Parts: sequence; structure tokens; C-alpha cells
Amino acid sequence: MKQRWRAGAALLALTMAAGLAGCGNQSAQQSQSGGEKDSYVVGIVQLAPHDALDQATQGFQDAVKEALGDKVTFDFKNAANDPATCATIANGFVSAEVDLIMANATPAVQAAAAATGDIPVLGTSVTEYGVAFGIKDFSGTVGGNVSGTSDLAPLDQQAAMIQTWCPDAKTVGLLYCSGEPNSQYQVDTVQGYLEEMGYTCTQYPFSDSNDIAAVTTTAAANSDVIYVPTDNTVATNASIVDNICRPAKIPVFAGEQGICAGCGVATLSISYYDLGVTTGEMAVKILTGQADISQMPIEYAPQFTPMYNAEICKDLGLTPPEGYTAIEADG
Repeated sequence: MKQRWRAGAALLALTMAAGLAGCGNQSAQQSQSGGEKDSYVVGIVQLAPHDALDQATQGFQDAVKEALGDKVTFDFKNAANDPATCATIANGFVSAEVDLIMANATPAVQAAAAATGDIPVLGTSVTEYGVAFGIKDFSGTVGGNVSGTSDLAPLDQQAAMIQTWCPDAKTVGLLYCSGEPNSQYQVDTVQGYLEEMGYTCTQYPFSDSNDIAAVTTTAAANSDVIYVPTDNTVATNASIVDNICRPAKIPVFAGEQGICAGCGVATLSISYYDLGVTTGEMAVKILTGQADISQMPIEYAPQFTPMYNAEICKDLGLTPPEGYTAIEADG
């Protein structure tokens, strides 16, 4: 009995020694400050190539690079506006065991969250996380391994913007992609505000880029003005909307600057670059052990800028109200 005990004790000692050795190896990978590692790999999955998302990704990379320098390597992949490709990319990041996934736009963060419950996932350019993840009575914190930043602008102020620019308008067409749940959330909310102001509103959903021209043509024929939310499919097809609405003299009010630059008259927009910077600062805290992602609330843009498209306003004979800033020609 005594010999068996000694044998068991010896085995336990060996096991503990091996565990400590493993801890020692892990510690060797980490620096002396805050649990930082010698190197990090961050996977970035971006839904589509358009200005707003591009700016958010750039801001994210700049902020992380500024803090971590050469310690960080980015693996950037663009899904070309295909949610299924987002899932493939996210699963690839999980297989590669990246240290963190930055998911740019709602379908991207949904795919990343579905792919892993362990690797930290930070979303950006996501309008409403409660909608994205089906969280009823969303309190501001997703929990688990997901957090991030939101591009949600004050929708009541966007509705008021239409009234300021077009006080004599009677009908508003709400143009959006039915496959983007955050777009549906925005148009539903804006419609409520507009109807309180006395407008007659009609939703014009399209399923994908193949029917955007037909739906936009119908919307332009039956609306005094058109509202477009922060919709990724519209953003990548803004020229189609412009080619239909501008000749018809129908002003388009957009949810963000990139869409407004392509087809809109005016917008109340955030800086997507700054939103990306905020997301990058969150990533640094997670990677260096300064913050627990499960406890991190969603962060929002601190300010919104009223902006207008000078070229389209000129073509439509519209004069910007006081307080609006012109979108730069390359914006």
C-alpha cells in the first residue's frame, strides 16, 4: 500500500512538473507586461469592398499597428458581398488559430461568431447587435467571445433631415436589401419617425444586386424622395441608384457618407475610419490581456456630421441648409 502511494505521488509530481514546464513555455512566449505575446495574428473578414467598410478596416489596422507594431500580422480577406464566403473565411481563421477575428459588417460578424466560441470576435460597421444576434431587450453587451462597435446613427435625426431638406414632399420610398437584417431594422425605425411627421412611406426591398435596378425604378416612379440606410448592397451598387434617381430628379437621402457620395443628396454620417480606430483600440486591450471581451459593451460613434453631395445637389437644384459640410470629391 505504501509503495503504491509512493508510486502515485511520484506520478503526480511528474504530472505537475510537466504542467509547470508547459506554463513556463507559455510564459516564455509572453512579455513581462500584461500578458502580452511576442507576436499576434489577426484575421480580418470584410463583407464587401466599399468605401465605408474600407475605411473601418484601415482605421482598425492603423490603431492596432500603432500599439503593437511589428508584433501583429493581419490576414485580410474580402468576401465580395457574399455571406457564405464570410463563413468560409471565418472557418479558415479558426483552423489557423488566429489570435483575434475582426469582422467588418453584420454578415461577417454573424459568420465569425458561428465559427468559434473561443477566439475573440470584434465586429465593426454593425448597426444593431441585438438584431444581428436575435437578442431580445439587448442591453449593450453581447457576452461570450463577441463585442465590437456600431455604426448606428440617430435615426430620428435622419428622418428629420428629410423634413428639413424637402418640407413639401409627401411620399418617401425606403430602398434596401431584404437580405440585410440591419437594413430592415433601420427602415422600419425611420418609417415610424417619418409617419409621425405626416409622410406616406413605402418600403421597396430588393433581394440582391440583380433586382436593384428594377426596384429602384419603381421606387423613383412612386416617391417624392428616397431613403437608403447603411446598406452594403446599395453601397456597392450606388451608381445604379444614381443613374435612375438623378435623371428622375428624385433626391436620395443616405445612411452614411459613402452611399451619399455615390448617389445621395445628404446624410448624417459617422467617420468609419474613427469607428475602425475604436475597434482597434478594443482589440489591443483584448490581445494584451487588459480587458475581457465578454465584459466589453458595444461602443458607438461619438459624433455625427451632416454632409451633402455638392454635384447631385446642383443637378437637382437643391441648396444645402446651414450646418452641412460638402463631401469631398474623392470621398
